[in-house]
Amino acid sequence: MSPVPRHERPDDSPPDRWSGDLADADTGPIRRVRPRQPVRRPADDDAPRRRPRPATEPPRRRRAPEPPEPELPTGHGHGHGHGPAAPASARVRKLLIGLLLPFALATVAGVVLLYPWGTQTQASALAQGTPVHGEVVTTSTGPCVAPGRVQVGEPPPGEPSCLTARVRLTDGPAPGQVIDKITPLEPSSPRFAAGDEVVLSYTGADATQPDSYQLVDFQRGWPLLALAALFAVAVLVLGRWQGLAALVALGLSFVVLALFVLPAILAGENPLLVAISGAGLIMFVALYLTHGLSARTSVAVLGTLVSLALIGVISAVFSAVSKLTGLDDDTVTLIGSLGHGIDARGLLLAGVVIGALGVLDDVTVTQTSAVWELRRANPSLGWRALYGAGLRIGRDHVASAVNTLVMAYAGTALPVLLYSSLSGVGLGSILGSQDIAQEIVRTLAGSIGIVAAVPITTVLAALIAAREDVLSPGSPRTG
Repeated sequence: MSPVPRHERPDDSPPDRWSGDLADADTGPIRRVRPRQPVRRPADDDAPRRRPRPATEPPRRRRAPEPPEPELPTGHGHGHGHGPAAPASARVRKLLIGLLLPFALATVAGVVLLYPWGTQTQASALAQGTPVHGEVVTTSTGPCVAPGRVQVGEPPPGEPSCLTARVRLTDGPAPGQVIDKITPLEPSSPRFAAGDEVVLSYTGADATQPDSYQLVDFQRGWPLLALAALFAVAVLVLGRWQGLAALVALGLSFVVLALFVLPAILAGENPLLVAISGAGLIMFVALYLTHGLSARTSVAVLGTLVSLALIGVISAVFSAVSKLTGLDDDTVTLIGSLGHGIDARGLLLAGVVIGALGVLDDVTVTQTSAVWELRRANPSLGWRALYGAGLRIGRDHVASAVNTLVMAYAGTALPVLLYSSLSGVGLGSILGSQDIAQEIVRTLAGSIGIVAAVPITTVLAALIAAREDVLSPGSPRTG
């Protein structure tokens, strides 16, 4: 057996592997070589030895890459931090248009029919003075005597004192004129001091006579403007472009109130119908402008409309059953200024509807966004599972929302509550009085609407979101 020549050996093979070659006499003209046997290479004793795989073991499959974790819904524990929504499918758009179109047409028809077309601006039947600005130069406290007269001797015991304020007029018919105004020092009268900027009421008589003016109140223009600017800056810093859209929507809401709701009520239209139409218009404009034209916003609008209608029905029924008249001090003053009657109970109901609108849209937008994020995180969820999960989120939200509404109404009615507590009558008589009972109806009717808005909006969102073709959890958002 002859060894293999060196030029036929691999460079990295040991020489003894080729010592078993067969001779040409045994194999003929073709040289046969025995199969190579695996040679164990020297390795470190500490190195782990790999166990040979049995011949019957199937080949191992390569592990597929793990899918990305689904994005958890983070947009709505309470706030509205959802991102841009994916475009709605054609069937969802048709469904939403079919549901919202009747409400939109009813809102537009109500605004057109209730607006006082061609009616002159309502003027007050009571004599109203022209506001004139001034600045207090000096003040002094003494007996209540007319200007130019002097108190002789000591004033009688218990006689009230008066404040004499010298005021320089800064605008009006006689700017620069200095007048002296005497006001009694009573617990209900404001306390003026030197340097205060004040508002006077000019009756239209001789502009140089002090009797033509009445000292009314302080000027509050600049502090209110500074507070409004601070509010706008805070909204813009946190909300950025969406905050800007919210501020624009807020301005448009005031435009609807000033140009439609107030003129229509003053013209004698039904205050409740005016409030529902105005609230519907505000809701359409504010929600779509702030949150965008999407399926989830449309569901929030639909839930808000249904909840508003429920609040209107409940408040109307219970105000009629409890014989609420709505004739509080402010309403009596309004009727006196109008010179004619007005539906005071309807005015009360209008306040309930408009007051609940701000809290309602917060609840409905939160619920729709929560359901949409749950659907996007797990597209296999049906509408029942989406409804159950969204309702669990809504329970936490509705508790804080109801408390917010109750505290807001309680803060508004705090003077009435204090006055009633001093009356010395029983709790039942206090709660049954006109002023307290109307606040109870206002609070409870709005709270029932807020509570009902959670399941109403959640079931609407679940039914529509379940029919929506959503993106996979790992896909980027579009739209």
